[in-house]
Amino acid sequence: MRDPGPVNEVAVVGAGAWGTALALQAARAGRMVTLWARDPARAAAIAATRENPRLPGVRLPESIRVTAALPAGELVLLAVPAQHLRGIAAQLPPGGPLVVCAKGVEAGTHLLPLEVLAQVLPGRLAAVLTGPSFAHEIAAGLPAAAVVAAADAGLRAIVMATLATPDFRLYGNDDPIGAQVGGAAKNVIAIAAGAVIGAGLGENARAALVTRGLAELARLAVALGGRADTVAGLSGLGDLLLTCTGSSSRNYSLGVELGRGGSLQAILAARSAVTEGVATAPALVARAEAAGVQVPVCAAVAGVVTGAMTVREAIIALQSRPLRDE
Repeated sequence: MRDPGPVNEVAVVGAGAWGTALALQAARAGRMVTLWARDPARAAAIAATRENPRLPGVRLPESIRVTAALPAGELVLLAVPAQHLRGIAAQLPPGGPLVVCAKGVEAGTHLLPLEVLAQVLPGRLAAVLTGPSFAHEIAAGLPAAAVVAAADAGLRAIVMATLATPDFRLYGNDDPIGAQVGGAAKNVIAIAAGAVIGAGLGENARAALVTRGLAELARLAVALGGRADTVAGLSGLGDLLLTCTGSSSRNYSLGVELGRGGSLQAILAARSAVTEGVATAPALVARAEAAGVQVPVCAAVAGVVTGAMTVREAIIALQSRPLRDE
């Protein structure tokens, strides 16, 4: 590992709203950036107009090069959905350390993102960037804080030095398991929080649900080898607060529509962006069951998104759980 310090060339894999916002942040930090879009026509359009339709009104500086050829960089940010991470990682050219910027659990394998990378690219250094961060606010340069989690202290220092600015404060964390569980579970809990509001159950119910969701998130993180104090930080509580209350949250807004009686298929069909919590919910519950951890809020969401129960049935199941000490 090189001495900790910033790198100059950053590759961002994924030209959705989040990937584009990260490219803008890296450019704002003074880096030369390559932004990859899967579709060549889309890459050409973004390069020509210097604007991504996913972030209307935000202009890309000339220091961001847009391409449809997977780039190598001194640091590679993977801003593709968690369910596509394995396929994209397998195609990456040799390059610098990887930073996973997606949140979720892989369907089928029930693996966290860094576990997927360890299978596909064994031996390549990798970290995770997570925390409360809406893409449109990062793109606009509004103040935010996030977490860089990795076991390697030198890698954490490089990522932080490369991407941080006064308005984008980064904290290091040596518990990547806890950070990844927080990022994955908060999307699932946000669907439940939205459903509570959409169903008209009120703010008291949402606060109770989010709090109990945080408790099960902590139980799972610890069972998988993470730490409870990580869950109390930006990658857990912080992200949960944003995603369970912000109208810009795709997972929360999906939950609201489900709570109002909408069809999951119709809601997803009307969206262009991925709602990570839908695929993550059953995978997260399966991982929890394998670890012997009860996650009733996440299980209720998994039941709804898989069609095993209605929103109303999920609410009744949660309300009828046996009374016990907190």
